[in-house]
Order: sequence, then structure tokens, then C-alpha cells
Amino acid sequence: MKVAKIYDFEDLRIEDAERPQPGPRDILVQVKASGICSGDVTPWYIKRKAPIVLGHEPAGVVVEIGDEVTNFAVGDRVFVHHHAPCFTCRYCERGEFVQCKTWKASKIVPGGISEYFLVPETNLGDTLKLPDTVSFEDGALVEPAACSVKAVRKARVGQVICADLVDWRCEKALEFGADAVINPTREDLVERLAELTDGALADVVIVGPAVTKVMELGVKCAGKGGVVLIFMGSPPEDMMTINPFHLYFNEIDLVMSYSCGPDDTREALRLIESGVLTAEKLVTHRYELNDTYEGFKKMAEARDVLKAQIIFP
Repeated sequence: MKVAKIYDFEDLRIEDAERPQPGPRDILVQVKASGICSGDVTPWYIKRKAPIVLGHEPAGVVVEIGDEVTNFAVGDRVFVHHHAPCFTCRYCERGEFVQCKTWKASKIVPGGISEYFLVPETNLGDTLKLPDTVSFEDGALVEPAACSVKAVRKARVGQVICADLVDWRCEKALEFGADAVINPTREDLVERLAELTDGALADVVIVGPAVTKVMELGVKCAGKGGVVLIFMGSPPEDMMTINPFHLYFNEIDLVMSYSCGPDDTREALRLIESGVLTAEKLVTHRYELNDTYEGFKKMAEARDVLKAQIIFP
């Protein structure tokens, strides 16, 4: 079978690999669509993981099942989360699934941008059957949508003001229902935010880029009693400067949201099935497996693109 394997940030190759063989409690999925994540195009993140088969946003059809598998059948259309928890440890009992040792150790084999991948028994705990009305492209949005579901839940979002350095993305934010947009290349972000909120600033700030200076700017955008949510981690060696006095006396909460858990994937699938989030709205670029690097570059540029997916025949 063919896989997209990345060795370094600028070194992505389409290679041959052996098709995995499922054990008695595993299943094998033929990939139909797989997304390229912003994490996939974050240099420090990839350098720590490489070499690795790219992709963790897959949807496909079950083509083989182990002898002891009872909850899935050949022909089932599925989304598979690349991590799944044990559901029984102290972290799972608190709903902190991403801290579970099983969650951290679990994976799909070899990865999502490959013609086939193995779903080990553990990962069946967060493998969801797709309703007939949900396409494979929609199904490949479950994982990234679930990450956003978790972040929004933790941040308690209300009115929406978006900031981006690219006008096209600002326009898309308005198209999707944002109340206002700010392009910091042309106006001071904090000053403009103050104008839009009568000086109150933001109740909730969600910081997307994995850049500590942007995270620090996010704290400056938060009003009294606000929440600043960090959506993507920085390189491990980077340090963020904060003022505890400012955080304390303004009662600003600094919240982290890493990946997602089974409750989030189920809510994401519900939103997708109801039409709130669909590939038709969000997937702007589609590529074949042999052109994975083109999609990779497009996502890395982060300009006239929202989501790129690799589509399999």
C-alpha cells in the first residue's frame, strides 16, 4: 500500500508499506478521506515526531475485522480517533482523557494518510460509525471539529470577534457568522478590540498560533474576569512571559485545550450530522495521495485555505 511519510518538515515522501494485518480484536480500515492538521504543518511538532506517516484525521470503510470483534462489521463507514482512553483511570473519571496513559500511548497504524490503517482494540473505544447522511469528507472533520468543541466548551465562548493576518480568512470568519474581524497588520489589535467592546476587551480569548508572543498578546486582549485559552502548544524550549499581578487582580483564567476526547468526538459528529459543520463549508482544498506535499504546503502557508484533505478513490 502507499503512505505519506514525513522525515523532516520539507521532506515528505510517498512510499510503499506493508498492509497491516488485524489481530483478533482489531479492525482494518480503507481510507477514503484524511485531513491535514495545523499540527502537521508546525515545524517543531513534526521534527519531534518524524519519521512518521502523516495524518490523524481519517475516515474510511472497514474492510477486515478480527475474529473477536463484535461491534463493527466489514462495510461499516467510520471515523477513527488516533487516540483513545482507558475510561477507568482517575483522569478519565474526571473527563481529562488526554492525560490518560492509555490515551497517550494509543495510535492508529501506520497513520491517517495511507491507503489502509489498522485500528487496535484500544482505539475502537473512540471509533464512530458514520450516519448515511455524513460523507467521508465530513467524517474526516470529526477530529479537528472535536478539538474545537472542547476548546469552546472550556472557554465558554459568546459573542465572536476574530483576528487574522490574512484578509481572505477574515472574510471567511464573517461569512461563518463572526460579529467583527480585525487584521492586526493594519490596526492595533488591543485598541480595536477595546473600541468594539466599549473598553471591556474580550471575555474569552482563544489563541490559535503556536507562538508565545501571540499568546502574550492574547492575555492583553482579555478583560476583567476573562478567559485566555491556548489552543496549540509552543516549542518546548519557548518561554512565555506573564504578569501574575495582572492575572490575579483582574481574575483572568489561563486555560489550555489539548486535542480532544470521546465526549468531544461524539458531539462533533452530532454537529456535523446536523449540518452545523460540513466539508462543503470548510474543506477548501482537496488532493490525491500523490499530491500530499502540495496540500501540506498549502496548509503551511495558511492563507487562502481553511482545511485541506487527501481524498482516496
